[in-house]
Amino acid sequence: MPLNIVIGAQWGDEGKGRITDLLAAQADMVVRYSGGDNAGHTVTIGDEVFKLHLIPSGIIHDTANCLIGNGVVVNPKVMLHEMDALAKRGIDVSPACLKLSENAHLITPAHIALDKAREMQRGEGAIGTTLRGIGPAYTDKASRQGIRAGLMANPEELADAIHTHVATHNEVLTKIYGADALDTDAVAAEYAAYAQRLAPYLVDGSILLDEALRDGRSILAEGAQGTLLDIDHGTYPFVTSSSPTAGGALTGLGVGPKQVGQIIGVAKAFTTRVGSGPFPTELSGSIAARLRGTGENPWDEYGTTTGRPRRVGWLDLVILRHAQRINSLTDLALTKLDILSGIPELQVCVAYELDGRRLTHFPTDLNTLARCRPIYQTLPGWHEDIMPIRTFSGLPANAQNYVNFITDQLGIPASIISVGPAREQTISF
Repeated sequence: MPLNIVIGAQWGDEGKGRITDLLAAQADMVVRYSGGDNAGHTVTIGDEVFKLHLIPSGIIHDTANCLIGNGVVVNPKVMLHEMDALAKRGIDVSPACLKLSENAHLITPAHIALDKAREMQRGEGAIGTTLRGIGPAYTDKASRQGIRAGLMANPEELADAIHTHVATHNEVLTKIYGADALDTDAVAAEYAAYAQRLAPYLVDGSILLDEALRDGRSILAEGAQGTLLDIDHGTYPFVTSSSPTAGGALTGLGVGPKQVGQIIGVAKAFTTRVGSGPFPTELSGSIAARLRGTGENPWDEYGTTTGRPRRVGWLDLVILRHAQRINSLTDLALTKLDILSGIPELQVCVAYELDGRRLTHFPTDLNTLARCRPIYQTLPGWHEDIMPIRTFSGLPANAQNYVNFITDQLGIPASIISVGPAREQTISF
């Protein structure tokens, strides 16, 4: 059986968690391959809402085992907090159901302190990170100074590594940023306690996945963030510190490309982003408020992790073509189509205008992107409530036309359409 990958096709927050939850029903394993607890995946089952930041969304299913892969940076405090919260709600988070790759890197209080200090120093040029230590953890990983999760199996080595790590970063915090030093002994003791609980969860993730694939089991890879936040292919420097693309899935799990089946790009029926940087189709005023919602509902356009209101705009097909090319998308999962109900006319960006030229490819250079203006095609909207509809043919004609226009432009099918936040409010093909 193949490895199927769920990819964010925009700036993140596309609804990957609910798509992963839907697909997990047919998977034997659900695995996270990138990012950290800066991700926020919301799964709604009946009246219950699960907000997950680190543990794969498939944990909600009894049938799927879960793995946090080597490409993820893990704050053990957050992981244990999330595990305890799930356990209280009757979800099995024992080592039989959840595993952690020993090659994943740990986030420490030193990383979080550095993240905050750097953002404060940037001032108006701040990247808009979640201040959870993700970037500094990946920096340490790349500079070969990181602490791998596997050290939690050896408390003495872990304690020594934490002492050296905190002492090194204290030098930077105090002498460069003027911040307070961290207590090395306290942090070491804290992580020794985490290690006692998490050591039974450690595995060689690559071997585990290889054995599963050889046994014919199906694996669903769950991404964090989105293609435009990729450190190489996104709107640099307003990006994350990892690769939330199909290539990142392979390196973040230790699996080869021949194992891949479907690559499902998740995109909202409009566009959103959190943080700074150019946004060609961004809206303001009443339409923006209409798309964003009030924040009273968990599915409104406010960050699951940060709580920050998202910037909103019309659907941008230039972005989606970029995501399709970078990831070799085989399918599209279109979310939040229901939010567009009641808007008389819908604008879809089909290209950019730059200095009198028409662009159909996404420029990742920020100065170029900031000068781009969207070229729109107007499509008629629909007024019907589509949340109860479960078949494509049952959608209003204009809603069908909207979806068909998108898939015709991209040349890939929409295999999933969500028409509401709940698990069952989905049209599948």
